[in-house]
Amino acid sequence: MDSNKITDKVSVAPQIAVNDIETIKAAGFKAIICNRPDGEGADQPTFEEIQKAAREAGLEAAYVPVQSGKVTDKNVEEFGAALKELPRPVLAYCRTGTRSATLWSLHEAVKRPLPEILAATKSAGYDMNGVARRIANGGRTPTETGDAKYDVVIVGAGAGGIATASSLISRKSDLSVAIIDPSDVHYYQPGWTFVGGGVFQARDTAKTMASLIPQGVKWINAAVAAFEPKNNAVILDGCRVIKYDRLVVAPGLKLDWDAVEGLSDTLGRNGVTSNYRYDLAPYTWQLVQEMKEGCALFTQPPMPIKCAGAPQKAMYLSADAWYRRGVLKDIDVQFMNAGGVLFGVKEYVPALMEYVKKYDATLNFFQNLVSVDGDAKKATFKVAKPDTEPEMVTVDFDMMHVCPPQTAPDFIRVSPLADADGWVDVDQATLRHKTFDNIWSLGDVMNAPNAKTMAAARKQAPTVAENICADIDGGSPVAQYDGYGSCPLTVERGKIVLAEFGYGGALKPSFPKFVIDGTKPSRAAWFLKEKMLPSIYWQGMLKGKEWMAKPEDLKVETAK
Repeated sequence: MDSNKITDKVSVAPQIAVNDIETIKAAGFKAIICNRPDGEGADQPTFEEIQKAAREAGLEAAYVPVQSGKVTDKNVEEFGAALKELPRPVLAYCRTGTRSATLWSLHEAVKRPLPEILAATKSAGYDMNGVARRIANGGRTPTETGDAKYDVVIVGAGAGGIATASSLISRKSDLSVAIIDPSDVHYYQPGWTFVGGGVFQARDTAKTMASLIPQGVKWINAAVAAFEPKNNAVILDGCRVIKYDRLVVAPGLKLDWDAVEGLSDTLGRNGVTSNYRYDLAPYTWQLVQEMKEGCALFTQPPMPIKCAGAPQKAMYLSADAWYRRGVLKDIDVQFMNAGGVLFGVKEYVPALMEYVKKYDATLNFFQNLVSVDGDAKKATFKVAKPDTEPEMVTVDFDMMHVCPPQTAPDFIRVSPLADADGWVDVDQATLRHKTFDNIWSLGDVMNAPNAKTMAAARKQAPTVAENICADIDGGSPVAQYDGYGSCPLTVERGKIVLAEFGYGGALKPSFPKFVIDGTKPSRAAWFLKEKMLPSIYWQGMLKGKEWMAKPEDLKVETAK
């Protein structure tokens, strides 16, 4: 007898036999619910037989039969009533367990978020995306089939989503395009490193979302609950349904603060900060200004993360400020990296190591932050070096800059669009979904092996727009993305190592060496980052002006 745990109180299973009852009791179950009608299969025991054996074993049993493929609202009510009356934990069964998992999902719809329900049932081995619309509708059967329909629907109004919308409209002005995003504020996130370094003000990195949505594009101010790609539909919270001919998925990723024990409780106080959050970046600069001595930790979690250089950028700018104030000699700078190298593209490492030496920073590799005691100012790391047994190490700190673990958003990870690791599954050249031909994805949420940076999205958006337009015209993909990403590594105030690279770590410099040699720190790169890139972002990228980002023609050998 194989049972599949959904929660601590409810598990589901395929058809059980009378001689399974003792095993079920030994597993700790106190009750059984049968969701399979008697006589459905020639080899199944009747509920009466199961009930008799259960009672003899001291277990309770309930009969809530459901016709295969037809879970009614009344069935859900009956299942809920049975759960309420029976002692827990409960084992529900049918032929395969799917009906039981469906009943649980619809019953829980009024008190759990849809992504949580989909995740719980997925971990138990059951895909509930087929009833996602009903779950979003509080477990009840929806009556409407769609609230609106557009030629192109874009999920996410971040850098990639708005840039793609603008690029589409600039190519085909008559398209009906909608962007779905629940946020009212749009942030220029690359600027937060400068906020934490005392260069920018936080307010200069934010604008209202309404002011940035391209003219002619509909902004749907709502959160996505689930996808129905076979029905060309996106389900919003509250069970509104948006239909599309083509879909672009670009919601960014999730900063998983709660993955580190105690971190959420101490962020913004006790010397714990992060430039990965708008409200915390100013606190970083406050701590840097106040610090005169002690230990400063800078953490980096396992990949993938957005802007992989950001954790060490915070270290360099902080150390540079201490160096200029003459207090660096009294500050122990420690870089705690879950990975095994300082930077993934070796050509940039020598220049970075010069600054590691200048700031007398200690590099600690294979150290992943697992818990924080903010009041005691102690951080615990799991140290997992190759060919050694993992160990836990606790370090005292006076200031700690944290880069949180990062994953795809919950509603993506449990969707039919995701690969086994939870990222949107695309062809890395065309950015078209590998299974659904009318879906594309870009930005941090998709699984192409590129750096997750704003610069990457700047190159991806025109590629996606070009390929969608080709598809609308009845053609095959015409543009490809080469994996380009850029990481301006702010090694000191006034100098940057401008890392630019594509798939496989191939160098992709935008400028001749006599203008900017990206492998060396330069003032020109700092000027680009401080003075030019914000304007290029607000006035160029988000408005569909593809400066230095024109789509590259698709090479025949890369086409799928």
